[in-house]
Amino acid sequence: MIIDSHVHLKHGDAAGTEYHPAQIVESMDEAGVARSVVFAINTTTERSIAMARQAVEQFPERLIPYANVEPSYDPSAVELIAAAIERLGFRGMKIHLGYGVPGLQAVGPFLELAADKDVPCVIDCVGRGDVMQQWAEAFPRTNLIIAHLGRYLCEDEALVDSFIELAATHEHVFLDVSGVVLIHKIKDAVRKAGATKVLFGSDGPYPRPDLAGFVRGEIAKVRAAGLSPEQEAAVLGGNAARLLRL
Repeated sequence: MIIDSHVHLKHGDAAGTEYHPAQIVESMDEAGVARSVVFAINTTTERSIAMARQAVEQFPERLIPYANVEPSYDPSAVELIAAAIERLGFRGMKIHLGYGVPGLQAVGPFLELAADKDVPCVIDCVGRGDVMQQWAEAFPRTNLIIAHLGRYLCEDEALVDSFIELAATHEHVFLDVSGVVLIHKIKDAVRKAGATKVLFGSDGPYPRPDLAGFVRGEIAKVRAAGLSPEQEAAVLGGNAARLLRL
């Protein structure tokens, strides 16, 4: 079973591109993806919850909702996310550091909530290894998923290696391989951090060459990485299923 752990209802591009849940599920069907984690960024926590809730109400057996932590880190958003987890079945949250890097005091309530509710937090840290090192040490109870092996479309092998090492040395730090261009680093991540620490994600949808074609291309990267059948199955779905208790 393939689980896409990184799918956008709303992207963080300048246009704030949005995709309808039906478009996502259609692309999943064509690409052979069983379930997808969906979230909206570049918006408020409240709207991200509303968008993900609506999507999952339409496709409850296919889509898994995450809440976005808005860039202001308004403490009231903690209560909104807690309610979404407790009452609406949300399974995690997303933080994007492209809008600014919060201090520990600001981010702490969100990451502590994730630990208390036993849900992961996927973080696009835009290459900020110093921040992820600090957070990994400060929040040892929180499952942190570092998106893109550390940085989207990164061609700096040393930087990617530093994030792999972070996951290898911290049991609660995971890696997603969405937006990875150094395909051989997927195998390095599995070998060094462990086959249980790496998750497939597409970072889709994108209309290149089409929605399903884009997802198939991201799956092909994992299959081209030279993993064993057991490792490939874990990365493509088994690890996400375990982490999200599916």
